[in-house]
Amino acid sequence: QVQLVESGGGLVQPGGSLRLSCTASGSIFSISAMGWYHQAPGKARELVASITSGGSTNYADSVKGRFTISRDNAKRTVYLQMNSLKADDTAVYYCYIESAGGGRYWGQGTQVTVSS
Repeated sequence: QVQLVESGGGLVQPGGSLRLSCTASGSIFSISAMGWYHQAPGKARELVASITSGGSTNYADSVKGRFTISRDNAKRTVYLQMNSLKADDTAVYYCYIESAGGGRYWGQGTQVTVSS
């Protein structure tokens, strides 16, 4: 069984920064892609950023230049550094990992609120 534990969410003022972390544990032999989605109230879940096992990254247009995704394979952890946060970034953020066998696993979600 694979578990993903997220941390780092919270309340921040506009223009501030947060760093999300997501660590995988359990029976997974090899992790390929890792990433983050977010879901605002009343909206569909959207991809924020992803990173392949080789380190290639992909970002939603709305976060390019402000967010940075990274991973530590030895720690089975993916990070999302979020800078210059805006009210529109307010959402629940979910991490995911994909196994080499093709399965996708999700974290429980962490709330990010950007408000003055």
